[in-house]
Amino acid sequence: MRIGELALKAGVSVRALRYYEEKGMLVPERSTGGHRHYGDRSVDLVWLIQQFYAAGLSSRSILEILPCVETGEATPQVHDLLVAERERIDRQMSELAAARDRLDTVIANAGSSCSDHRRPD
Repeated sequence: MRIGELALKAGVSVRALRYYEEKGMLVPERSTGGHRHYGDRSVDLVWLIQQFYAAGLSSRSILEILPCVETGEATPQVHDLLVAERERIDRQMSELAAARDRLDTVIANAGSSCSDHRRPD
């Protein structure tokens, strides 16, 4: 498929795909005319790249991880990177859960104080 079709199917911009290509995370085949051509698996790869970015991984980390995703095996260096990233994500999740708990307390207190300040009909 061409770059515009991949962008549409993957729900990303053509610019994002070009960035992934520039960083070496996405490697299209080229036609004799120089047009990019992406295989069907590229949609899943772009989704995975997006998920890694959403989890806070850098393009450098993603580039290191992607070959291991393809083979299902990680080098010791990539294993250590994956463990470190997972620990970082766990810390973020704990921090977000604590922030959510604080918001729940504020919401609960705001709900009761709003009803206390209502004017009688």
